[in-house]
Amino acid sequence: MLNASRLVNALPSRALCAFMSKRTVSSASQLRSQTRFCNRSRPILSTGQPLFETRPELLRPGELTPGITALEYFERRAKLAAHLPAKSCAIIAGAQVKYASGPVFYPFQQNNDLFYLTGWNEPDSVMILEKPTSNIEDVVFHLIVPPKDTFSEQWEGERTGAEGACEIFNADESTDTRQSSVYITKIINRNENIYFDKPQDKINSSAEAFFGSFFSISHSPASADTITSVIKNSGKKHVRKLKSIIADLRSIKSPAEIRIMRRAGQISGRAFNQAYAKRFRNERTLQSFLDYKFVAGGCDKSAYIPVVASGSNALCIHYTRNDDILYDDEMVLVDASGSLGGYSSDISRTWPVSGKFSAAQKDLYEAVLNVQRKCISLCSASNMYSLNDIHEKSITFFKEELKNVGVPSYQNFDVSRIYPHYIGHNLGLDVHDVPQISRFAPLRAGQVITIEPGIYIPDDQKYPSYFRNIGIRIEDDIAIGTDGHTNLTVEAAKEVIDIENIAQHGVSTVIEEDEVSPLKNVN
Repeated sequence: MLNASRLVNALPSRALCAFMSKRTVSSASQLRSQTRFCNRSRPILSTGQPLFETRPELLRPGELTPGITALEYFERRAKLAAHLPAKSCAIIAGAQVKYASGPVFYPFQQNNDLFYLTGWNEPDSVMILEKPTSNIEDVVFHLIVPPKDTFSEQWEGERTGAEGACEIFNADESTDTRQSSVYITKIINRNENIYFDKPQDKINSSAEAFFGSFFSISHSPASADTITSVIKNSGKKHVRKLKSIIADLRSIKSPAEIRIMRRAGQISGRAFNQAYAKRFRNERTLQSFLDYKFVAGGCDKSAYIPVVASGSNALCIHYTRNDDILYDDEMVLVDASGSLGGYSSDISRTWPVSGKFSAAQKDLYEAVLNVQRKCISLCSASNMYSLNDIHEKSITFFKEELKNVGVPSYQNFDVSRIYPHYIGHNLGLDVHDVPQISRFAPLRAGQVITIEPGIYIPDDQKYPSYFRNIGIRIEDDIAIGTDGHTNLTVEAAKEVIDIENIAQHGVSTVIEEDEVSPLKNVN
């Protein structure tokens, strides 16, 4: 494996330009100091996603995506290449734009494995990492991308194109999708080991049909070639799974990744505090308020469809209708958070609609909070606990806490009924990140996980009447250290006294909104 200094030297000159050359545009710090925005200077570059040259307020010099440099993407590909034998190629197909109905499309979401290795965030693209020899310096990075096209770009937005894939994203070789059939076939034919995962799509049960819809790679109406069929027709090749290799790489976050996730958690946590200070009358306006505050604070968007569940709605773990009235004698459970630079945060908080906990609400809430505190204290690589170990501990902790608040059935704790979900999951580019990583493996330094115990008391006579129809979940994002941990979402108040104080007096500090330079305050 190359060391860091050799990795820099191994980059082609165009890659060094991507993060070491002097710029002629204003620096991000100069832009922030301006008080007026006028007389925009138009960049020469025409690309399909933000770059420092086109969006200096969002990216710093050397970054391909917010917070992640061209060098880090190169290092990720080098780590993947180290897992491949000679005469191998790893193929990752990007995502398509998906449609809700007719011409109404959903926001584009890239295949996160492709994004992790390249930073490329445009649809209908393929990445191939080719390793012809055992020498890691001989690895070839290919990108197959949609061509520059004036007509399409007028309707759908600018594209970076094959030339930009090389000059900006450091592909060693690139072509556009019109040449994909011949191009992919040649690479597959000259290699013995093919690392490729057939696309899986929950909407379409036929992975072949899904894949073929944007990679009928010969672009001939009479052909239905896909990458899968090209591999199948290429002779005796060793076809191997790729996803588990990338999952292992993605599971350990770099310092840059953790900084981005920390900032997303900070922005999102502050938004929750502002929500405590207001009185909402229905779930949808609370959802809209948080969506706005995430983006106004500097996040790109909400990381997922939020749960805003008042009263007994909170008994549904994934309640997302968010259309009910908020009653002052009930609590509201909110699972919502922002995403920044592709990286998710994930926060759950539960608080009284009135701003003041009743005695029963406080007792049950403190029980959940105590379980969360105890579970978070276990989050250190040196403890050698797995996520499953922490989950099992959470069940034991809940039995103790429920006994303390007088739940009579604590000894026969009905996990499937009142604690039906797991203690947490990995977090990263996906909200439920790298599910290929075993829950039974010891946690490692650099992993980011959620810790989210919850209790959901149904309308059942075996539970005290004052606890019935209450659902409580408290969730934070925890970065695992060697001998400790970092709470990435610590800003979101969760102590009873803090929530009640904010509800009564408002937030005590000025909450910064930064729609211009969201990463300037990463710590």
